Amino acid sequence: MIRRLLALLGFVIALAALPAPASAVPSNCTGKFVNPITDVCWSCLFPLSVGGLPIWPGSRPDTKNPALPVCACGSPVPRIGIAIGFWEPARMVDVTTKPWCFPNLGGLRLNPGLDIGQGQYTGPQMLGGRTANTANWQAHYYVYPLLYWMEILTDFACFEQTSFDIAYMTEIDPLWNDDVLTTIINPEVALFNNPIAVAACAGDCAAATAKLPIDEMFWCDGCNGSMFPMNGNIAAHNSPVQSSRLAAERLLFKMHRQGLAWGTAGSKALCNKYIMPILKKSQYRIQMTNPTPTVSGKYACSSIGASTLPPDAGRAYPVGGEDFGYLLWRKRNCCML
Repeated sequence: MIRRLLALLGFVIALAALPAPASAVPSNCTGKFVNPITDVCWSCLFPLSVGGLPIWPGSRPDTKNPALPVCACGSPVPRIGIAIGFWEPARMVDVTTKPWCFPNLGGLRLNPGLDIGQGQYTGPQMLGGRTANTANWQAHYYVYPLLYWMEILTDFACFEQTSFDIAYMTEIDPLWNDDVLTTIINPEVALFNNPIAVAACAGDCAAATAKLPIDEMFWCDGCNGSMFPMNGNIAAHNSPVQSSRLAAERLLFKMHRQGLAWGTAGSKALCNKYIMPILKKSQYRIQMTNPTPTVSGKYACSSIGASTLPPDAGRAYPVGGEDFGYLLWRKRNCCML
């Protein structure tokens, strides 16, 4: 695993050494490497459960676990195991207005020779008869199996046994900055582009902030806005933290819609992950890692769509606060054989 990580870093450094395109806009990329000890909210691992019984409750809301503590997987002769549930730090996301900027890789800025348009806050626009700021973000999706790397439990089959990887970069995705092209993967946007559907998201906002989001309202990102379109064009930019979290959570939905992220929670996931084209929002928690990690408190790793005011207010830099990093905590139900 160490050799793969060193090879990946060597490739990244080589790309960074390439000359920048002539039309590239010079700007600083800020960030730092995520320290797995000091920058991770380790209390977000909880609750831990066996069947429907929490054996380490914790203070954060949990999804529904299988009722029975015993499970069986495999065929033709099933193997008997114990149904466990836990939260794992599994993925990371960069969100930035600067193409090829990687805040979670120490603020590394690549120069791949591709002239990609600069992300930005586009300033006041008239939306629905009122003035609102808009924004455009780029994002990167990392495979980050932290518990497996740190060998917290050796030979624990429920951990995702893989290596660090930059799995997705929106700079090379033609759908990410084009609302029309994005309808290819979210055609249902036409059903929810109305005042009633938008107003209903207030309920999801309250539920996500208090406990867990309403999974049935999949078109809502709670207090942050709408999940559609699944791209980095933010029509209502209220604050850098709110706007960047909306972009990160849209990217997560996009990964599920494209089959690059799977379901891991509930009885259905005990034996294998399963395809989840409609995001089950309650499966995830999100924690800020850059520029200022949230590592303690009830809202350190809040639900998808929860208000950004309790945990992240004031955590964006006043100048140049356009580079954010987030750690995604994923609920895992597994049959430990």
